[in-house]
Amino acid sequence: MASASPLYQQIQQHLLEKIQGGDWPAHHQIPPEEQLARDFGVSRMTANKAIRDLVQQGYLTRQPGVGTFVTDHKAESSLVEVHNIAAEVEGRGHAYSSQVLAAEALDAGDEVSMRLGVRLGTRVFHTLIVHREDGVPIQLEDRYVNPRQVPHYLETDFTRHTPNEVLVAACPISDVEHVVEAVTVDPDTAKLLEITPNQPCLRMIRRTWSGDHLVSYARLIHPGDRYKLRSSLHTA
Repeated sequence: MASASPLYQQIQQHLLEKIQGGDWPAHHQIPPEEQLARDFGVSRMTANKAIRDLVQQGYLTRQPGVGTFVTDHKAESSLVEVHNIAAEVEGRGHAYSSQVLAAEALDAGDEVSMRLGVRLGTRVFHTLIVHREDGVPIQLEDRYVNPRQVPHYLETDFTRHTPNEVLVAACPISDVEHVVEAVTVDPDTAKLLEITPNQPCLRMIRRTWSGDHLVSYARLIHPGDRYKLRSSLHTA
């Protein structure tokens, strides 16, 4: 019985089975579009769409004039957009889970008051969460939220909903600021991420606004060998 899925999706499934099954490791060159088109009895345009979609999803990379290769497929987030990490993980076909370490109200210290744009000592909301992909930690999220903008933030069950989901539902994000740097982490953070203290990490400082209101300040730490950040710029 013929498959009911579109032909380009059948090609994608074949390629993903080769990649995820380990037959094609990172940096392996996949068959060219012409060969895939012949093998599946489709047009080259259909084969091109299958490959193009997997390039956009981060499974493949093109080298003009050389060919298309399997990427070292680490967990990936956009550097210019804000996405729900649970949806990112599940979109890769993996299992998402989280460990909530703190969900509390506290007084803003020097750094938090400056970053969140509130007076020193202002009561703010704080969450500390480890996000996991297939049981492996990929992000430690240390977030502070302005209660005036999201008053019901701490009423959330953060094992079922991510902070991003709560913030977007309460006050849609209009502006984002990202600052990224390579760091090593203290032993406590390394233990939470299940890495050695000298292992390189990526730290992203993220602030989000809704209109004129500064809503959230977060420190997001990713193990460098498990995560990458992506930025795309399209010009006319």
